[in-house]
Amino acid sequence: MTTTAKILLLVAGLALAACTDPSRLGGDGAGGGIGGAGGPLVPGSANDPTSAAYFNQTIGDRVLFAVDQSNLTPEGQMVLDGQATWLLTNTDFTAIIEGHADEQGTREYNVALGARRANSVREYLVSKGVAGNRLRTVSYGKERPIEICSNEACYAKNRRAVTVLAGGLTG
Repeated sequence: MTTTAKILLLVAGLALAACTDPSRLGGDGAGGGIGGAGGPLVPGSANDPTSAAYFNQTIGDRVLFAVDQSNLTPEGQMVLDGQATWLLTNTDFTAIIEGHADEQGTREYNVALGARRANSVREYLVSKGVAGNRLRTVSYGKERPIEICSNEACYAKNRRAVTVLAGGLTG
């Protein structure tokens, strides 16, 4: 067999091996098993519905705000509805809600605005049944931006409240 023929056979074999047929494992073609479409369930990973990684990536850990506002948007309320459901199911987690602001305005104003944003999120989660003793708030104002630049696209990402999970009840 020539070298060219061997290479062609190797490439054809690799191409066939790369093809997957979900029905070959049985089930409904959705990946089967306990892991579903995301593969096997790995505790603590993003496909484990009881993990912080799942919360951050699937539920969403942040809500955004309009300029100088601490009122929740309908989109923010949808994210928080998911957070509340997750927190009510996973009662061994507590959360710190971080309030943030963009770089416009004074440090003092932005710390106060971040606090109002964090409190809006906390109050919403409590109104959905999450125990208040599981939620703390902190404001970073403009001190911890995600984006550093002086245009609206950056400012919009920095006007946020982020729910950071911690394992276990602390009192």
